Amino acid sequence: MASEWQYQAVAFKTIFVREVRRFMRIWPQTLLPPVITMALYFIIFGTVIGSRIGEMAGFDYMTFVVPGLAMMSVITNSFTNVVSSFFSSKFQRSVEELLVSPVSSSVILLGYVLGGTVRGLLVGILVMMMGAFFVDLQIYSISITLLAVLMTAVLFALGGFINAIFAKKFDDISIIPTFVLMPMTYLGGVFYSIELLPEPWRSVSMLNPILYQVNAFRYGILGEDGGVNVTMAFVVMALAIVLFGAVALWLLRTGKGLRT
Repeated sequence: MASEWQYQAVAFKTIFVREVRRFMRIWPQTLLPPVITMALYFIIFGTVIGSRIGEMAGFDYMTFVVPGLAMMSVITNSFTNVVSSFFSSKFQRSVEELLVSPVSSSVILLGYVLGGTVRGLLVGILVMMMGAFFVDLQIYSISITLLAVLMTAVLFALGGFINAIFAKKFDDISIIPTFVLMPMTYLGGVFYSIELLPEPWRSVSMLNPILYQVNAFRYGILGEDGGVNVTMAFVVMALAIVLFGAVALWLLRTGKGLRT
């Protein structure tokens, strides 16, 4: 007779595989557009504008922006995958079948979050491969690079899950990416080093959590921390993951925004 953990393992595998198959089945809509968009960023910001800017933090501008653009794609796609998928399940009321089943809330959360994490990582890898056509990238630390991108993908997948729970209509799932994530990403050191900013703007920028993720990843690739302590960056990401995970799990267990 199967034990409880075996039942939960089957449920997790089912949710996770479904999430991965969902975006892989329509890869021209989920994986290809971000890569094309980033290629345009490389051409415009890197080649055209970068040739006029020169060096940034000791690197040519194109080399400097590649890690930032890759991280921006990871943030956007891990968030978008979960918020769209879970809200669709909620809108179609299929999520109610999960809520009344013996599947653990943590298993449901983990399945959705890891599905979004995989999409974010795949897009990030494709963007970095695209960037390799423009610059010669030498990874400074593989462990720091992998940890930074993995933690970032998990964090924003959790954020997408929370957004989906609170969303009441399809328009609500685009508000956070448009009015919160996009400004924070652009002001998070993707295109510039905060060491260039005068006070108080430099101190204000330190309040942006995306700054820590971008610079931790850039440090892993280039060995340049951009004025941000890498250890502090991982501490901030870890705390945010714990907080977002606890909130998402609480919302799921209490049925906030799910039961009518």
